[in-house]
Amino acid sequence: MADKRTLAGRYAIVGVGEAGLGRAPAGSTSLSLQCRAARLAMQEAGLGPADVDGVLAHWDDRANALLVAEYLGIHPQYVDNTVVGGQSNITHLVHAMAAIEAGLCEVALVTYGSTQRLDQSRARAGVVQDPRSPTGQFATPYGMLNPVGYYAMLAQLYSSRFGCAPEDLGEVALAARGWAQLNPNAARQAPLTMEDYLASPLIADPLRKLDICQINDGAGAMILTNADRARDLAQKPVSIRGFGDTYRHHMTPLGNEDWLDNGALRMVADDALAMAQLDRQDIDTVQIYDAFTINVLVALEALGFCEPGGAGAFVGGGRIAPGGPFPLNTSGGGLSFNHSGQFGMQLTIEAVRQVRGECGPRQVPGARTCLVQASGMVMSAHMVMILDAT
Repeated sequence: MADKRTLAGRYAIVGVGEAGLGRAPAGSTSLSLQCRAARLAMQEAGLGPADVDGVLAHWDDRANALLVAEYLGIHPQYVDNTVVGGQSNITHLVHAMAAIEAGLCEVALVTYGSTQRLDQSRARAGVVQDPRSPTGQFATPYGMLNPVGYYAMLAQLYSSRFGCAPEDLGEVALAARGWAQLNPNAARQAPLTMEDYLASPLIADPLRKLDICQINDGAGAMILTNADRARDLAQKPVSIRGFGDTYRHHMTPLGNEDWLDNGALRMVADDALAMAQLDRQDIDTVQIYDAFTINVLVALEALGFCEPGGAGAFVGGGRIAPGGPFPLNTSGGGLSFNHSGQFGMQLTIEAVRQVRGECGPRQVPGARTCLVQASGMVMSAHMVMILDAT
């Protein structure tokens, strides 16, 4: 097997764009939003459609990369519609690196878009399951809220094993709202207190309404190329220093795997850090996929930033909030900024903007490195990527 560490620092994100965040204009489609975001990303990089020869995209249509390419007038040499849940966009970056390395393309466009709020395509119970699938056969008929119910089970397991006060989860929600109040594009900016959080209704015990990410519209785009090409483009490049990923199962862990202690996330974090030749203390800011508040507590421990069972104390006292010593989810995250489905896109765009120093009131002073963690489906796939200001 080739040593992927040779890829460290050889590829860079050279343009990003977002469109339709929150509630998209009437008549928008996931395709139209993706293409708006793609144009912004190309403009930022100083590139046009003729410069792009790789397109990686997904949402509603299995051939979405072809739709995006046709809409933009791109004739790609390489396309990819891989779907592994919320981290798919970051997986696309890795696939784009591999494609460029293999000579299949030179400049790759990664897009994602959704109009799930505008279309009202998500109900409180979550996404519709194929009744022939394992989840459709063995979970949905018994009333499981998907994915909320599974993460409520994760929170129950965490609480049983380590103890978890409601206020521990509340600290995550409050910190996200604090960051969102510094982000003019955030959907939720109203002040939030612990009393407000505790008064929030239970949806799936122990998860309250404010423990659960929003349902928003939105699209994003990123452009990736090799470091040599990146130096000649209009925007300051952001280098991919390291990554680690693993793919465990489809949709829900119905087997005997320990949800809290399977070692998957720790393994990919160690892999990414080793590739980047960095230690945890070298990371200036962290972006964690916060579809639910419990994700943040579990991820902080699994990533090795604190001991098992120690995340509640770790986030306490505003440690991860604006002004705290561990800036986390600086956009406001999926809880308060925007969650349009595959939130890995927005996490990575925020990371790019942080290390470029473009985040205004929420900018982390001196930020040069950012660790992005995203998972796919329901604890099914895991990705850690480390970005660095070149």
